Amino acid sequence: MNDNKIENSLNLASNRNEISNEKMLMGSTSNKHPVFLNDGRTVVFISDKSREAEIRLKYELLKEKKITSRCPRHY
Repeated sequence: MNDNKIENSLNLASNRNEISNEKMLMGSTSNKHPVFLNDGRTVVFISDKSREAEIRLKYELLKEKKITSRCPRHY
């Protein structure tokens, strides 16, 4: 019984598919530019440096629209 488990795990390990480069780079910050917002407390990584002003404007607009919380811990 143990031999079957070992053989099965070896077969599964050898039959694993390689992870594509697209999936490996999904959460990567390489080739991206950081944009520091909210006095450095928030960092957004963007791929196009020319959109930095647009991102800052969107963040400020979202900050103004922020819905207040009913939880007293958030005040």
